[in-house]
Amino acid sequence: MLEKLKAEVLEANLELPKKDLVTYTWGNVSGIDREKGLIVIKPSGVSYDEMTVDDLVVVDLEGNVVEGDLKPSSDTATHLVLYKNFPNIGGVVHTHSPWATSWAQAGRAIPAFGTTHADYFYG
Repeated sequence: MLEKLKAEVLEANLELPKKDLVTYTWGNVSGIDREKGLIVIKPSGVSYDEMTVDDLVVVDLEGNVVEGDLKPSSDTATHLVLYKNFPNIGGVVHTHSPWATSWAQAGRAIPAFGTTHADYFYG
């Protein structure tokens, strides 16, 4: 079930540690099949080094496990809210980037250094 989506979700999850966007097992990627109303998500607590496509969990839009032997990510509820409220998105990425985390914990505003950023926020 959902083999292509599972492969894409696994590939995206495996990219996170390569890009230094996660720490330990924290963070995750999910993808949705809108026609079937099913989401593929990383399991909770599974190391990126050991994760395989068979570890991924399939849940419905209510969070019920449809396929998989492991517990879905502890962030599944957040992914579900995003999928329900933003019908045009096809995936969710949750990272623990040391850069973003450090910036957020510093409590500083993000300066507008690019024109797109400035146009969007400042007209």
